[in-house]
Amino acid sequence: MIFLRLFWEFFKTGLFAVGGGMATLPFLYDISTRTGWFTHAMLADMVAVSESTPGPIGVNMATYVGYTTAGIPGAVIATLGLITPSVIIILLIARALKAFKSNPLVEAGFYGLRPCSIGLIAAACYLVIKIALFNPEVYAETGRLADLFNVKAIALAAVLLVCTRWVKKLKGLHPVFFILASALVGVVFAF
Repeated sequence: MIFLRLFWEFFKTGLFAVGGGMATLPFLYDISTRTGWFTHAMLADMVAVSESTPGPIGVNMATYVGYTTAGIPGAVIATLGLITPSVIIILLIARALKAFKSNPLVEAGFYGLRPCSIGLIAAACYLVIKIALFNPEVYAETGRLADLFNVKAIALAAVLLVCTRWVKKLKGLHPVFFILASALVGVVFAF
């Protein structure tokens, strides 16, 4: 039954997450809340792992969730669930698109998908910031305002912002350098 549910949850995600891998984050946040397969903190780890490994972010995250939930078969099923809607839609549209390629309604439809994509990516951005920089669960338990903020993560984000925006010597470095440096800082300071 877990395999069927994994497939269904990621099928829905793949069907409605328009705009790339980051657009899957709101859906994953919802899956986390409804199923309990992973915590919101684990979602932040999934984003970090997915960003630093080769391949599409959404597929990497589906594989990660499937693996943590039901091992290797779960990873395969969750990944297939995520990509199946895209494959079906591409096969159906490929035939029709040739005939309607220059149709104004088709062009308007694709133009209309842009705001949806932007909204999903903005929601994903909000969730990543909320999960990475804030500790609402700790704050709810203690009631202390200082516990609301993840000071180490905010400091790291500020240093990365300064290094990538205003330090000319570091500004041109490859993003992999910053990913590795962040991983090292995370290990050293026990994030």
